[in-house]
Order: sequence, then structure tokens, then C-alpha cells
Amino acid sequence: MSTALRIAHGAFGRVALLDMDWSLVRHAHPHCHVLLKVEGADTQFVVGDTVYQLTDESAVLVNGWQPHSYVHDPKKPRSVILALYIEPEWLTAFRPGWAASGAPGFFSHPSGEVSPRIRSLAMNLAADMMTRPEARNAHESALSDLMIAVIERFTPWRSFPASIREMSVRSGDWRIRRVAASMRTETKPGAVLDSFAKEAGLSRAHFFRLFESSIGVPPKVYLNVVRMEQAVDAVLNRSASVCDISNQLGFAEPAHFTRFFRNHAGVGPREFRKVSRLAS
Repeated sequence: MSTALRIAHGAFGRVALLDMDWSLVRHAHPHCHVLLKVEGADTQFVVGDTVYQLTDESAVLVNGWQPHSYVHDPKKPRSVILALYIEPEWLTAFRPGWAASGAPGFFSHPSGEVSPRIRSLAMNLAADMMTRPEARNAHESALSDLMIAVIERFTPWRSFPASIREMSVRSGDWRIRRVAASMRTETKPGAVLDSFAKEAGLSRAHFFRLFESSIGVPPKVYLNVVRMEQAVDAVLNRSASVCDISNQLGFAEPAHFTRFFRNHAGVGPREFRKVSRLAS
């Protein structure tokens, strides 16, 4: 079973140091997502429909709302992975155009060769998280240096808007925007996608096609992203028990909630909470 070694969270988003030996289901995040190997076996992720290797020399780069999954080979040793989930708003402090990090196409390719500087910064951040879990300011400073190096190497950042005035927002179809807003208030796992298609006034097939073209992921994946972000927020920021959170999010049994959480995060909610609070 996978283990969370350290989890840091703040205005920047989340940084997780994960000791992985468990595959993750196909999922997505509203953040840009950077995966860097720290030690252990080389491993791989599926981004879209293509397999990309995660090694000492190569990173995996996932755009916001881009479906991906972790594929663990049980014949190989465990892999320690530094996983970055970065909030677009935090990146605007460095350059306004970097708010585009939450949109499709921010990373030009899902994989890239790691520079010696990125490798060094990632290893230093991982080591500092392990030895000084309470040093949150130092972690955020190290993360700032790492993300600047990642963006400058793996994105066409010079072409991003230099000012807020130049930025445009991908709006998509108004019916899909309205339904997506409804989905963000829906916590029950039993939500029927046909009801959202009806709300949009579309046939099921047309709804699915239009939703994916507008948002970037199928409606079912979008719902799971919303539930997972709600679950992470509750586990990190509420004092309620995991059983109570499970009930509040509409899961029939706490075991169902724990399985859902583990399949998306690699570890269960109790371990996620325990490890993240080491830095509090």
C-alpha cells in the first residue's frame, strides 16, 4: 500500500511526497500538476491516452483538467514521487500570465527532460520536507524556485500575456458552464449524469460531447474532481472525523469514502490528514 511521507499545503496548493506502490484511477485536477521522481524505481503515468515515463531524467507534466492515471508495476520496487498541485492564483505573484497554468495547453508536452537545476531543487525540497516538516515558509520558498525553473523549462512562458488586460478566459458553452456550476454543489456519489444533461436541455450523447469539448474532461471525471477537492479541503481544514466527512459528502459508508480517496490520492484520508498536520 502506498504511503504519504509528507504533505504540505497552503496558498500555493499542495505538495505531496509519496512512496508509491499502488495504481491510481484515471482522474484530473483543477491545478497544473508536476510529477518528479525522488528515488526508487522508474515508473510511469498515463496522460490522456499515452504512457509517459517518470525517471531521474524525465518529469511528467499534467495540465489543469487533463485526465491522467498512475500505473504501478507490481514487479518493480516502490517509487518515491514529489507531486506538485499548484494553484494558478499563487503563480500570478511571479508573472500575471502564469494564471494560465490552470488552463489546457500550459505545458506544451506531458513529459520533458529534467535539468540539473530542477533535479537539485526537487531533491532539496523533498529532503527539507522530511527533515523539517514544520518549516512551511522555507518549503514555499523552495517551491517557488522549483516552479519557476519548471515553467521556464517546460512551457512557452514568454508567449503568455504580460498583463491582466491582455488575458482572456476560455468560457465554453453557456449551458455547460451552468451545469458545471450545479455539479460543484453536488456532493452525492449517486448523482445521475442524465439529470445534468436534462438540465442543460441536451441529449445525453450531445451533452457528453459538448461537456468534454468545453471543460476538457468527461462529466463523470469532472464530478469526481469536484468531490475529491471537497474531500481534500474537508480532511485538511475541518476538525470533523473522517466518518462525519464521509456522511457530509454523501457516501453510503465510510469505507466507500476511504476507497474513493485512496484511489485518487494514493493514500486514505486518515493518513493524508495525519501526515499533513506534521507541518502545522
